Amino acid sequence: MGVEESLLNKSELVSGTNGQVLNDKADCYFTNVVTDSRNVCEKSMFVPLVGEFQNGHKYIPQAIEKGASVILINQNEVSENKDFYDSLCKENPSVFFLAVKNTLHGLQDAAEKYVEKFSDLTKVSITGSSGKTTTKEMMVSVVKQHYGERDVVHTKGNLNSETGLPLSVFNIRSNHKIGVFEMGMNRENEIGEISKVLKSQYGIITNIGTAHIGILGSRENIAREKRKSLDYIPSNGAAFVPANDEFADFCTENVNGKVVKFGRDNSDQGRWSIQLIKDDGLFGINFKINGVNVKLPLSGEHNYYDALAVVECAQELGISEEEIKAGLESMKSVSGRMETGKIEIREGCEINVIKDCYNANPDSMGKLLDFIYKLETGGRKLLVLADMKELGAESKKAHEEVGKKILEIHPDYTFLVGSEMKAAYELIKNRPNVFWFEKNSDEVFDLIVKTITHAVRKNDILVLKGSNSMKLEKVYEKMCESVKVLQEM
Repeated sequence: MGVEESLLNKSELVSGTNGQVLNDKADCYFTNVVTDSRNVCEKSMFVPLVGEFQNGHKYIPQAIEKGASVILINQNEVSENKDFYDSLCKENPSVFFLAVKNTLHGLQDAAEKYVEKFSDLTKVSITGSSGKTTTKEMMVSVVKQHYGERDVVHTKGNLNSETGLPLSVFNIRSNHKIGVFEMGMNRENEIGEISKVLKSQYGIITNIGTAHIGILGSRENIAREKRKSLDYIPSNGAAFVPANDEFADFCTENVNGKVVKFGRDNSDQGRWSIQLIKDDGLFGINFKINGVNVKLPLSGEHNYYDALAVVECAQELGISEEEIKAGLESMKSVSGRMETGKIEIREGCEINVIKDCYNANPDSMGKLLDFIYKLETGGRKLLVLADMKELGAESKKAHEEVGKKILEIHPDYTFLVGSEMKAAYELIKNRPNVFWFEKNSDEVFDLIVKTITHAVRKNDILVLKGSNSMKLEKVYEKMCESVKVLQEM
């Protein structure tokens, strides 16, 4: 087996980052990139990041001990600690040290330079206020049917951020024919920075909602950020946006390539015929593509709309209806997102469970509650809802909207968890079987589980939804400890 080539050679890394070499005699050879010193292995490029509470530069010696062969360093760190870094270079003559203006931007610049090496790679980006990870997984499942498992590279897990996207693209190899990458954001221009790294030919925006409105202030500002994901679409590429989103035209007004709007009505001349056949509730959605029956196993109309984005993008890529069908039908729920299961609380008392505890924002919360309202299981509905985070000044209003939605759908039991959910509780506290808990403690979860296990009847549905930090999955775990799990999530 031949020696693996360095991801970037010395001239590529130096020119890409506009860096200053601290020890020119060292070779530049690295086969993976990490920002966490705990993940360093032999031949890693270690990129120490500087955050509000942590400075990764202090872990450089440990990274070298573990085998890091290339180190990026902030120029101001070198200026302030010149003797230390001079000594480090002398003690480690085989390690390549490169000073850059900012290590985060250095990571992004290096990743951009790396992506440029793969001019034949088809690149698809996916962003949106909600649904982007599930859409990405659907897209990956479909393109694997067409290109083959070995020829597809994609975002693993949730590595979609200012650091996650650059780390993800360093997984591209010469055998890959298509890459599907997710783009997230937690601050202004984060999408702009990582879009510059990837420069996708095809871009999907799932929706423009209110996730991160506490950071950006308005939906228009959110749209302004999301549309940066389409900045590099070439004339022979395409952008895909939801037809019913009021910001669809705003997001695509400067796009160089084709603009495709997806949605329930896709009657644009010359486009595929897509027809919704039946919504099977917890058991998925049936629809047709050019007469080919597709059974999407994911629940909820919102997942169907995201699937339509995948269908439209797949068409542009030349993927057949049968390949799309095979890809979508093999989908499973992404961990923590609209996972469905069935458990037996008591002998003969089986209930359905929906666990959606990875994230929560007003859009995803509203979509889930709408889905529950329309859902017919023959049983009652029990909701356990926790705080939606990162909403800033909009938090009280957003949680009040949850309360108003609960008044519309009339659940049989409602458990609200977290200080911010008090706004919802104040609107619904006079309804029967409504409970609010300020803390998301084990004691609270034990009480919720005890109440639920005594209250539920056969065919009831239990819904768990909240931001990841609220740890609502513990309610499901505690429930499973004492009951029989009939259908795992």
